[in-house]
Amino acid sequence: MQTTRPEPGTPMKFQWRKWDGSTHWRHECVYLGSDEWGDWLGQPAGWRSDRPGKSLTVTGSSVTLVPAMQDGVGFAHSGVTSPDFAVTVNRNHPKGMRIYIDLGWDIQWSADGSRATGIDMDLDVVRVDGPSGTWVDDRDEWAEHSAAFGYPAEVMEQLEALALDLEDRVRAQRAPFDDATADRWLDALEALRLEC
Repeated sequence: MQTTRPEPGTPMKFQWRKWDGSTHWRHECVYLGSDEWGDWLGQPAGWRSDRPGKSLTVTGSSVTLVPAMQDGVGFAHSGVTSPDFAVTVNRNHPKGMRIYIDLGWDIQWSADGSRATGIDMDLDVVRVDGPSGTWVDDRDEWAEHSAAFGYPAEVMEQLEALALDLEDRVRAQRAPFDDATADRWLDALEALRLEC
């Protein structure tokens, strides 16, 4: 089903949930536009992210890529009807975190384009500028939730393979995981002057 997208500069939400339907992170965002990789959302410094039991005000700008379906470049798998991850790229993160990829399931847009939603699937790929480098994170949470929520074996197999593939792509800084691709969108976000 084709859905509309907001006009660039329109405030919106990105809402994550867990496999059992419980609420997870909700990010205040602004729609920036799209390119060959998918749709880009921005979160200016001073905007909020919330989940049950935790709320934070972001201190640096970030952009999030919701990938387009692109068979043949590793962003989509045959037969899958939605992208399986969202990539957040930070500027001036206090801990040097440049890239944070949430592996997900059923990532999609609302019909009116006012929000993106998805199931957070625990595994993350992280790149920190500095000696820590790039790694797959939250394997303990993945193991715990796969048992508690009963993730289907085929979903687990697909996402475990995807995590390793993304780790390699991030480490090699292949587009869109290079700095130049995201910096274009970070510059566009900052040009909107939406910081609180």
